[in-house]
Amino acid sequence: MESAVEAINLTKYYDELLAVDHINFEVKTGEIFGFLGPNGAGKTTTIRMLTSLTKPSEGTARIFGHDIQTETIVAKRHVGIVPEISNIYDDLSAWDNLMFTGELYQVSKAQREKRAMELLEMFGLLDRKKEKAKGFSKGIKRRLTISMGLINNPQLLFLDEPTSGLDVQSAIIIKDVIRELNQKGVTIFLTTHNIEEANVTCDRVAIINKGKIAAIDPPERLKKTIQSVQSVEVAFDETPLKIMSELEKIPLVNEVRKEGDKFRLYTDDPTNVLSSLWEYAKAKNLKPTSLNTLGPSLEDVFVKLTEVNVKANRRNFDE
Repeated sequence: MESAVEAINLTKYYDELLAVDHINFEVKTGEIFGFLGPNGAGKTTTIRMLTSLTKPSEGTARIFGHDIQTETIVAKRHVGIVPEISNIYDDLSAWDNLMFTGELYQVSKAQREKRAMELLEMFGLLDRKKEKAKGFSKGIKRRLTISMGLINNPQLLFLDEPTSGLDVQSAIIIKDVIRELNQKGVTIFLTTHNIEEANVTCDRVAIINKGKIAAIDPPERLKKTIQSVQSVEVAFDETPLKIMSELEKIPLVNEVRKEGDKFRLYTDDPTNVLSSLWEYAKAKNLKPTSLNTLGPSLEDVFVKLTEVNVKANRRNFDE
């Protein structure tokens, strides 16, 4: 089976800045492929090259075997693009935005009208069909933007931060549609800052940092690459003053992070930390309301591979 996407020595310079550094990867037909990286890592530049919006300085890419530079029109017939920034025309209705996009993709009138009705129903927008887009919320606009990217029935859909900043209902609808499209055979190329979204949605994840691919693998396999990162997660019925500094003093604890109402204690020896944690709770007359041992998360992998110094938001309990 041919690949949906092949990046071959793909490189982009902006004057002296090397934004994307000779990267090679493939996206298998029919998979949901996640593309993760910190800001400035080269994600957006890579997508712009893959979709022919930016010409590579070196290398090339193929979409279903078609070179994106020499067979641009043929390659783009297979593609739908949903940018992070809305490309909706506010003075047009939802229906007219879909019709205009269909014309750009050279979809026949009968086909685009049929497809537009399917998409409006899929995204819960039928009752907003004739309303101008300028009155839509961010969530509704995002649903319409994705609908526009699907008007040509693409085999490959590029989604840039599809659920960023959305209300819960819109995010759920979009995630459900992504899974439904994929089940119908559409290949999804997903960029996201939401690491948990990538963890539960993607078949494979590529992590890009400083223009280079740091790793490509299924999420669970990526986690196994750093099995040494283990932790104990605990929540108490009360949160005493100085708890962070006290938990950090527990033997064999390497780091403590506060995550919501829970505390995560990183360690190479969860068994002994659990024992010490019970002793601490008894001494402070605290009742644990939840207690779990955890393996490495995709976030841990991301932090390690990109060498980002991520610190959880902490409240200074000593003040």
